[in-house]
Amino acid sequence: MYLGVDEAGKGPALGPMVAAAVIAVPASLPADVDDSKRIAPARREEMAAALRGDPDVAVGVARVEPAEIDRPDTDMNTLTVRGQARAVVDALAALSAGVDEPVRVVADAGDTSEERFAERLARFVAEGGEAAAGDDENGASEEGHRLPTVDVTAAHGADEDDPVVGAASVVAKTIRDAAMAEIDAAYPGYDDLGSGYPSDPATRSFLAAYVGDHGTLPDCARASWSTCEDALAAAEQSALDEF
Repeated sequence: MYLGVDEAGKGPALGPMVAAAVIAVPASLPADVDDSKRIAPARREEMAAALRGDPDVAVGVARVEPAEIDRPDTDMNTLTVRGQARAVVDALAALSAGVDEPVRVVADAGDTSEERFAERLARFVAEGGEAAAGDDENGASEEGHRLPTVDVTAAHGADEDDPVVGAASVVAKTIRDAAMAEIDAAYPGYDDLGSGYPSDPATRSFLAAYVGDHGTLPDCARASWSTCEDALAAAEQSALDEF
């Protein structure tokens, strides 16, 4: 048994980034577990529900919202570490006392340096997930019991190569997809918001239409993203042209 952690939604212009951690015995996982991007949506949903409903699998989840992503005092590498650390802390808190330590943690590296990402993740987890909701900075859970120590490694492509990290990627992706569906439902006057990624024409069309109507970005937008800045600039230029 060990812990795998990954995130979904690092690059979109809309919606949260979601990190998930799964603690499981690899042999107990579905045979077709893989990087979430390589699994059909319906099967992803089915697999995520099974993982979260399995009493022998611990799952931790953390969301990093656009307001946090847009803070000027941070960057996506740090946010990825922080999100993964919060998910790891959430999953570790579900373990019973007396678990063998250190708990092995395998992360999908969100940095060009796998070693640097692993070192930062271990440090953030030891600090309680770096200001994770309900945690202090001494590796204690919300209930107050001490979290187990961890031994962290990180690798690029771990979501493809490691089944437990793949399971974490499936959980993260399905929660991110559910969040986007909720966001889409909050804007009934507009067509499909799309995936939220800058390359998605539906996402760009939504941003253009919303900014054109309101002169500002929707709350779900990452205002610091160039896609959002471009939408504001285009609306401003259109208003000048009409004047």
